[in-house]
Amino acid sequence: MPTRRSLRTRPRRFGTVGVIMTRANLRFAVRMPALPDLFEIRLDHLTKYLAEVEDAIVKLRAPIIITARHPLEGGANKLDARQRAALLLRFLGHASYVDIELRALHELRSVHRQARAKKIGLILSFHDLKRTPSLSRLRAKACAAIAAGADIIKVATRTDNHTQLQRLLDFFDEQHVDLAVSAMGIGKLGAKSRFALMRRGSVLNYAHLGRPSFPGQPSLRAIQRWMLNVER
Repeated sequence: MPTRRSLRTRPRRFGTVGVIMTRANLRFAVRMPALPDLFEIRLDHLTKYLAEVEDAIVKLRAPIIITARHPLEGGANKLDARQRAALLLRFLGHASYVDIELRALHELRSVHRQARAKKIGLILSFHDLKRTPSLSRLRAKACAAIAAGADIIKVATRTDNHTQLQRLLDFFDEQHVDLAVSAMGIGKLGAKSRFALMRRGSVLNYAHLGRPSFPGQPSLRAIQRWMLNVER
């Protein structure tokens, strides 16, 4: 997997992210033979098993993204800002990247500051589970991410039809100076969108380790097969 610096200077290099959302995912991740480039630990889904997370996190053999997703962007357990900040700060020392929603930058500013002080990579994310917004709104999200010093912007939107898919592809194809982009669709054309965006150079490509959490989310094995086809 590229370093944080190379993601910014060589944004067409892509990597795989195995998403850990359950105890079963966590246990599998510790022993799995074919590793992703990174793991993402969804702390909002694992609040009942934090001791187990602490035990397993040091055994994971790939860099780690931590996130505690905002409830309005698909987060579990209706966690408020204080609870999400506490989770992220608890595990920040283990992370190569922390993922914070653009909407949560102010309320999680303590996490932002500490991540910067520790030189931990910053992913600023935007999830729209109902639609793909207009290009102007997506551009505004990218501008906000640049202004906040993001290393990567992650954009996940609903792609149930070809108009939504094309809008997401058009956004990705624009030039985003000094910002690496990870983009993906969810819904009926989710898998198609992810393959197309990976081929275009989406820097982080997320996969489930058991069951998809959203329609169209591929397995890690599927993404690894896609990568072989792209690299030929």
